[in-house]
Amino acid sequence: MTVPISSPVAKGETDIFIEPSMANRHGLIAGSTGTGKTVTLRVLVEQFSSMGIPVLLPDIKGDLSGICRPGGGNKKIEERAALLGLKDFSYEGYPVRFWDLYGKEGHPVRTTISEMGPLLLSRILGLNDTQAGILSMLFRYADDQQLLLIDIADLISLITFALENTAEIKGKYGNMTPASLGAIQRAILTLEEQGGDLFFGEPSLMLEDIMEVRDGKGTINILSAAALMKAPKIYSTFLLWLLSELYDSLPEVGDMEKPKFLLFFDEAHLLFSDTPKALEEKIVQIVRLIRSKGVGVYFITQNPGDIPEDVLGQLGNRVQHALRATTPGEMRAVKTAAKSFRQNPKIDTEKVIGELGIGEALISVLDRAGVPTPVDRAFVYPPHSSLSPLPVADIQAEIRSSPLFGKYEMMINRHSAAEELTKRQIESEAQKPLPPVRTQAKPKTTTPSPTRRKNTKDVGDVVSTIAVRTATHIGTQIGKEIVRGMLGSWLKKK
Repeated sequence: MTVPISSPVAKGETDIFIEPSMANRHGLIAGSTGTGKTVTLRVLVEQFSSMGIPVLLPDIKGDLSGICRPGGGNKKIEERAALLGLKDFSYEGYPVRFWDLYGKEGHPVRTTISEMGPLLLSRILGLNDTQAGILSMLFRYADDQQLLLIDIADLISLITFALENTAEIKGKYGNMTPASLGAIQRAILTLEEQGGDLFFGEPSLMLEDIMEVRDGKGTINILSAAALMKAPKIYSTFLLWLLSELYDSLPEVGDMEKPKFLLFFDEAHLLFSDTPKALEEKIVQIVRLIRSKGVGVYFITQNPGDIPEDVLGQLGNRVQHALRATTPGEMRAVKTAAKSFRQNPKIDTEKVIGELGIGEALISVLDRAGVPTPVDRAFVYPPHSSLSPLPVADIQAEIRSSPLFGKYEMMINRHSAAEELTKRQIESEAQKPLPPVRTQAKPKTTTPSPTRRKNTKDVGDVVSTIAVRTATHIGTQIGKEIVRGMLGSWLKKK
């Protein structure tokens, strides 16, 4: 039986609803700046929360925090409600949880270097193909040696070790030049200067903490992204990592009455900007397949042309706000947007796109059979929550009152690659023979006695035993075999 929703999202010739069972067939909110995309985003998120679907959305402009409070006292909202004849329109807040990669305006969000994987890490570091290949070699070496890569210190230690042991590593994994390793080191330093090192560490984000349903409503997870937009690659790569983590971790569920989770990508063009072809192909593949895990993806961007056609074709629920076209390129974008809809003989889609007012949109959604409805010109319903952002003090109070407060706030530094490589280096130095002592006495033969050789062997056995125990300990932590997901992230039991 279909899960009901509390109210429609827009009104055209009739009320327009997003069918819950089709919500995981992905979606698009597009339009020029100032045409009403953010309000549409709010309305969709409120409706999904009312369905009992948890969502995560970035707060690019810092104006979404008011979703947790009831609205009221806004003249434009009242005018829209009157225009649509909503006599019983009411206000309410929704369950919200705040997150922040920098840990200032929300619970800290972290993952480990191993969980990020070499493919996404290469993107966040801006490596070329050669450097990305070397980083993949280093990950393979760390996996084979059962070295935990948790934070930036672990990665730097691994690169330093590789510089000192290049001959040993390249014999099995391939050639890696000091110049390329040095370039990777410099990219890591740049990442640290941008604050990206705060993203890597433990405890890492647990998916169940963003997939909570409270009192029948899905939790709205708001990611503070205003400061993060100064480092767009960190922002976009985090969202790609989360998409990959959801895909790799969640089981197949098939068709459901409603999705398990919805992920919103604001400023979606950043996901595909300077993205290597191999990575783009994997993103397309995940978008195609992840709906079978009960996850839907919604892209918010100015122009549908910002999104690759292979991804655009997967987006079943579409809201197109006005596009202003003055240049030939913009005119082509309008034509592309118009052709992406199932046409309605009553509407000249290409013409109407340039005539839409604020809060007005061309909308097509999937019906219960999964067929796109003919495009309809509609007014988006007003949101029920407050449009005013919360004061900083109120956001901090919300964070402190969260049941998750204290779980992610303190970073953990456990035994990992940096400590293990240092330990192995010390053990290796300890096994080296001591230099001969110069004396005035008659020099003795340097041939070791049988007893000396036996003692040396005993010391070697002790060190070997320690190494085995250490490897066993690490193996217990990360598993005897490393398995990586589609985007190179390390699959593990949470």
